[in-house]
Amino acid sequence: MKAIWDSAFGLLAITGGLLGLSLPLGKIAAGAGVPAIIWAFVISLGAGGVLLLALLLKRRTLAMTAHRLRYFTIAAAISYALPNLLIFSAVPRLGAGYTGIMFTLSPVITLGFSILLGVRRPNFPGIVGIVVGFAGAAMVALARGDAAQPTDAAWVLIGLLIPVLLAAGNIYRTMDWPPHTGPIELAAGSHLAAAAMLLAGIVLLPGLAAFAPLGQVPGVTLAQAASAAAMFAFYFRLQAVGGPVYLSQIGYVAAAIGLFAGTLFLGEHYRWQTWAGALLIVAGVAITTKAQASDG
Repeated sequence: MKAIWDSAFGLLAITGGLLGLSLPLGKIAAGAGVPAIIWAFVISLGAGGVLLLALLLKRRTLAMTAHRLRYFTIAAAISYALPNLLIFSAVPRLGAGYTGIMFTLSPVITLGFSILLGVRRPNFPGIVGIVVGFAGAAMVALARGDAAQPTDAAWVLIGLLIPVLLAAGNIYRTMDWPPHTGPIELAAGSHLAAAAMLLAGIVLLPGLAAFAPLGQVPGVTLAQAASAAAMFAFYFRLQAVGGPVYLSQIGYVAAAIGLFAGTLFLGEHYRWQTWAGALLIVAGVAITTKAQASDG
């Protein structure tokens, strides 16, 4: 486990894999009538609650400072509450596959932000890896285009906000990481803050009765909460080990994993171009991993 905890590639594979499973789980929940804001709340409360319990079992607490409070609030809004609300609102309108493709745009946008703000810049092979991965994502998108649900242009534009928010979160969390604070503390605090924001929205908008459909999918709800807790523990560790640009590639892995999950669990079928694109995604991650190791 320690080897994985210190390996950027291992952390990327685990984090991206767990993220990839969130879309089919969200699709099942949406089919049972669970509102997007409720499902986003389940993810943040599940992740934050389990991680906080882990801290307490280790006799550690979330000591609050002004810096940490600022970090939790901003990271919660732009990294979790808003993106998850958009993601699970978009899934029933754009389709799980199309929404998943939005994740793959995050590395390119993160790279642009990283260059503009002078955060860690990848070397040339790293850029090549990102481009190869993006080419694979484009192939997947084109291959699934004919089978995609009819989409409203407004929802496509809303969907494009997802990678922008994810990229902004990647950069912010690196630039404002509180000193002497570990990844588990940051994951727990940020998700509990996101859960509080979403709960306030639930009370003000659909009301507490919106929780009722969760009773139709108790197993899926528990699976989502547990996977979210595991994913974000590895997610923040990957942030520290790999940096924001490398972290952003979880979208590539999630898109590839989503294809396998859809095939195995949802009875979805894909053309050969889709699988070829998935292989390109894997190649892009491998190239960037090698570039990351040689750079530093």
